[in-house]
Amino acid sequence: MKRLVLITLLLAFVGINIAIAADVVTYENKKGTVTFDHKAHQEKLADCAKCHEGEPAKIAVDKGYAHDSCKGCHKEMEGPTKCNDCHKK
Repeated sequence: MKRLVLITLLLAFVGINIAIAADVVTYENKKGTVTFDHKAHQEKLADCAKCHEGEPAKIAVDKGYAHDSCKGCHKEMEGPTKCNDCHKK
């Protein structure tokens, strides 16, 4: 019984750490690395559909998506819009 409790706690701890690590995502780019804080965006927008179409899933980010969706939303919500605001070398 103790072993089962220990394994359950260990799995819960690992799961929590994976969830925390997934809150911040980085995208490598020749203009500089873009760091995306998913949790902060989720709290501010409170609507997954603003970024995710249909079922929430990982978004394949490319220049067209980021500049249309991300930068467009940043303009609308008064977020950072200059290149070096998101791209850090």
